[in-house]
Amino acid sequence: MRIKDLQLRARAIVEGFQNGLHRSPYHGFSVEFNEYRPYTHGDDPRSLDWKLYARSDRYFVKKFEDETNRRCHLVVDQSRSMGYTSIDYDKADYARTIAATLAYFLSSQRDGVGLVTFDEKIDQVISARHRPGHLRQLMVALSRPLSGASTNLNSPLEQLAKIVSQRGLVIVISDLLVPIETIGSSLSLLRSRGHEVIVLRTLDRGEMSFSATQPGMIVDIETGRELYIDPAIASRLYDIGFKAHSQQIKSICDSLGIDLFEIITDQSLEKCLYDIVTVQHRRGRQVARRGSAAVSLGTAR
Repeated sequence: MRIKDLQLRARAIVEGFQNGLHRSPYHGFSVEFNEYRPYTHGDDPRSLDWKLYARSDRYFVKKFEDETNRRCHLVVDQSRSMGYTSIDYDKADYARTIAATLAYFLSSQRDGVGLVTFDEKIDQVISARHRPGHLRQLMVALSRPLSGASTNLNSPLEQLAKIVSQRGLVIVISDLLVPIETIGSSLSLLRSRGHEVIVLRTLDRGEMSFSATQPGMIVDIETGRELYIDPAIASRLYDIGFKAHSQQIKSICDSLGIDLFEIITDQSLEKCLYDIVTVQHRRGRQVARRGSAAVSLGTAR
């Protein structure tokens, strides 16, 4: 986080991640299992599935779909609540670093990457592309300081669902400090359009529990409203409310088949990237197993 240039910071994280994996077992986001087809003369023998041959006594080629035109959109919260911090950098800086890291990683795999930034309204929309100069455009957009106030999750996700007709990956990076009904309606709209959705809930450890010890006035970071707080009462209510809100978010994501990650700003960004890639890899293997079962059933018939 001490690296000032956002693109250099993202590059350092991605290179550290890749060096840590050495010979990675992951195909990444770009290559996913598609289907089996019968072997024909001239096919590369290395693509044969010998385990399937052992079960069916027939030759099948395992096809992979090289999705070089796959589209990923990063949806990044730029509201004032993202400016909260209890350490050397705030949630907004951490969130834009996550977004920059994912953009760098996906671009290196020739995936198209787009960006939507928002607060109470949509700030910027950059279409998903893979071409020279596009990554730098994303980095410049992400580097802009916070300018909005409150958070409106509905508007950016509704617009994204309208303008993106091709199914793809949508990664939402936000603290999700919005009414719970807003979260459900926004995410369900994306899923209904066939998009795969990942939510990276970005939080500061200092806001996960109530830490004030003395009574006094506090200021709402988004609305500017002043409130008198008695810690003896507020601490218990805050913890109950925060935990309930988090559990409701988890329930919504589980019901919609959305991968939810709770990212704390004092955690390693390499771990965040590793967790996302691991989930993508596991999902690809599940698709492959379903394809294998379908072929075996067809052979039995």
